[in-house]
Amino acid sequence: MQTEILNKTLQNRSINPTAMRLLVLDKLMNAEVALSLADLEIEMDQADRVTIYRTLKTFEENKLIHSIEDGTGSIKYALCESNCKCTPEFTHAHFHCTSCNQTYCLKNIHLPEINLPKNFEVEQSSFVLKGICDQCKA
Repeated sequence: MQTEILNKTLQNRSINPTAMRLLVLDKLMNAEVALSLADLEIEMDQADRVTIYRTLKTFEENKLIHSIEDGTGSIKYALCESNCKCTPEFTHAHFHCTSCNQTYCLKNIHLPEINLPKNFEVEQSSFVLKGICDQCKA
């Protein structure tokens, strides 16, 4: 059943399912927080770092995942929602816990529309809140 869901998810974004892509997607789908390349490499100790990176880039190019620069110097990745087009108007806020170093998608908090000066064009936007998550606070 899980394999069917993984295959369908990849096919919906026009991504050819391979063993590595299925493994990486499974890890991202089951993660409660955004994951870095290093996180995935640790969880998939037999996998090649370059192959994981290429898989992440393929997912990002096909708008299956989005990248998050949370200020830690390590880019994190999280699944996009099924209707996401990864354009600025679909961008949501993120929360980075300064205690446990985890980054969470806040999918219900969307960035406001910003009216830029004439001839300015947004290519990427990010909004990261920093503080202590509920797990660390408890």
